[in-house]
Amino acid sequence: MRFLSIGECMAEMSPQEEPGMFRLGFAGDTFNTAWYLKQVAPQIEVSYLTGLGTDKISDQLRATIKDAGINDTYSVVVEDKTVGLYLISLDNGERSFSYWRGQSAARQLASDPSALKRAIEDHDVIYFSGITLAILDAEGRDALLSALREGRSAGKKIAFDPNLRPRLWDTPDTMRKVTMAGASVSDLLLPSFEDEASWFDDADPNATAQRYQSARAGTVIVKNGPDAVYYCSSDGADTVEVPKIGDVVDTTAAGDSFNAAVFAGLNDGLGLDRCIAAASALAGQVVKARGALVPVARPKT
Repeated sequence: MRFLSIGECMAEMSPQEEPGMFRLGFAGDTFNTAWYLKQVAPQIEVSYLTGLGTDKISDQLRATIKDAGINDTYSVVVEDKTVGLYLISLDNGERSFSYWRGQSAARQLASDPSALKRAIEDHDVIYFSGITLAILDAEGRDALLSALREGRSAGKKIAFDPNLRPRLWDTPDTMRKVTMAGASVSDLLLPSFEDEASWFDDADPNATAQRYQSARAGTVIVKNGPDAVYYCSSDGADTVEVPKIGDVVDTTAAGDSFNAAVFAGLNDGLGLDRCIAAASALAGQVVKARGALVPVARPKT
């Protein structure tokens, strides 16, 4: 499988055990998924498409991407821009974020539609998120969605995590409208029920899945924190229980790593139930350490 992840990778300031101390790293939802996919399935060809500047911190990000074994040759270079920054605050393991992304080069990742089309043509599975859509202007969103729609028509598998972040959008209505547009070009949806219930008033995970399938999405896997994962496909619907995790340290990238393990399992030909079980196990490892990118072992399937 040739896997392409599209989105924004930012400089991350993550809190350490000593109060007031932070560690600089790089992370971002779509990059986190690419990174974990390469950790648990190194045989998969993983590429990352983002926007990069030409300054020192952009060079550091390039090195981080390459050191992970991820191809960055499809990324767009933007001379006068740089890498966005976010800071994580923790409260009993739950995280909140502060962002500085006005000069982020990733906002222009869809500025060359022909290059975007070539990148999609060169891969089998293409993954993007609601954050990918949120950072783009209207023209960039249209270009990306058009390229993904065309790719799906040509047989590419398109995967989408809505990753609803209302602070990144002009209005909640715009977020909802564009999210449903993202779902309409996708074969696999990976939403989180807590967010979907908050912003779409879904009564339960089944309602989330049915809403997205009504937009012509294919398979829907609804993550639900510590509760059972619900999935729905053309073969039917079911739930997979999630093992209880003690000593949660940091939930950053839990969903991103979950998605990575789903992709790894699908690449191995596993059924959705086994993919989800492995994904829950991987996310369980991630929440026991600080930061977005932490050492993991591939769960047994």
